[in-house]
Amino acid sequence: MPRVPVIVNPRSGSSRAAEDIERLFREAGGQADIRLAEGSPNDLAHAIVREKPPLIVAAGGDGTVSAVASALVGTQIPLAVLPVGTLNHFARDIGVPEDAAAAVRIALAGKTRAIDVGEVNGRVFINNSSVGLYPAMVHRREKQQRRLGRGKWSAMLWAMQAVLRHHPFLDLTLTLDGEEHHRRTPFVFIGNNVYQMEGFTIGLRERLDAGTLCVYIAHRGGRLGLLLLALRALVGTLFTSKDFEATTVSRLRIEGRHTRLLVATDGEVDAMDLPLVFRIRPQALRVMVP
Repeated sequence: MPRVPVIVNPRSGSSRAAEDIERLFREAGGQADIRLAEGSPNDLAHAIVREKPPLIVAAGGDGTVSAVASALVGTQIPLAVLPVGTLNHFARDIGVPEDAAAAVRIALAGKTRAIDVGEVNGRVFINNSSVGLYPAMVHRREKQQRRLGRGKWSAMLWAMQAVLRHHPFLDLTLTLDGEEHHRRTPFVFIGNNVYQMEGFTIGLRERLDAGTLCVYIAHRGGRLGLLLLALRALVGTLFTSKDFEATTVSRLRIEGRHTRLLVATDGEVDAMDLPLVFRIRPQALRVMVP
């Protein structure tokens, strides 16, 4: 096999040194072509796609993997994941373990599988997207990090308290597969395929090729209301609550009184123009799996 391009994000929370990755590939019978993403991993991935490699490895957390995956959507080049970042939810859901040596073996000798991706206003996401509470928290956290130099987690704790204390409800019109609904909600969560939302498997996805978006809408706001929803999720009664809605669709349109909303996609937050149009892109991404 020719040298395999490995995109390494040096800013990932626990990314391994290039020398370690090269050693792991040699031990597995391959050769790694390390590419450090000094700027956007997405831009670097687009450049590598033009070289037509047999596959591209993303070494980092969910943010790095999502950026690289976006460049591979619609191509025949498979994505392999070396989950060495802070959060590695996507790797877990496709069956790639956090053990780096095992992940390298899957990259070199696993099988190729086609999975779905989500998209909002042209932006791809492999995990999920949301409006409301979460993007507001991330926005405030980043402000704290820039202005006061706080660490990521301490800044996030401060942002959570601030947002839960003051975050207003959103008045939204949601068109779910052509059917219009008006909702007043603190957040809307849109997942690439169905997320488990109850019990001790919260956040897991059993499959990524069902061709559907899951949409979760909360009706409660404030710290107490959201705490009650969290408790219902833990004890397995969330879906019987009148304060929580869940459905699956192939297309979702969100409109509101504002012209723009903060939107989170795989942990990254940007302001996007309304309407927000979400859709599923079935089997648009090829990945290496066990």
